[in-house]
Amino acid sequence: MKLKLDENFDVRLVPLLRGEGFEVDTVQAEGLSGAQDERIYHVCRDTGHVLITLDLDFSNPIRFPVEPMEGIVIIRVRRPLLSTIRATLLNALPELRSRSLKGALWIVEPGRIRVHETEEPTGPEESE
Repeated sequence: MKLKLDENFDVRLVPLLRGEGFEVDTVQAEGLSGAQDERIYHVCRDTGHVLITLDLDFSNPIRFPVEPMEGIVIIRVRRPLLSTIRATLLNALPELRSRSLKGALWIVEPGRIRVHETEEPTGPEESE
């Protein structure tokens, strides 16, 4: 799975995630620091990366639809300390590995994960 860490993530998390088997890029490494959210969204969409961010703006499905994305993960912690972010992310890794994020928005908080998936249209009901 390819992950892109938003610029609000400490780059010290990159080796940790790579050690867990993820392909990880950062907004900073791509020269996108300070870029508009829309630019970061489009880069992730076009390159097939799951965006991992602390930015709640990405939870707006009108502005940032997840359907064409590999997924968006928003880490929500009360105090954005590296230790808290790291622990919250580590606790979510088993779920990240076992479930598809394609077309989904994940809100990851200490002790819980909320998944908002795009509902696929259902076909006409069959009559007996």
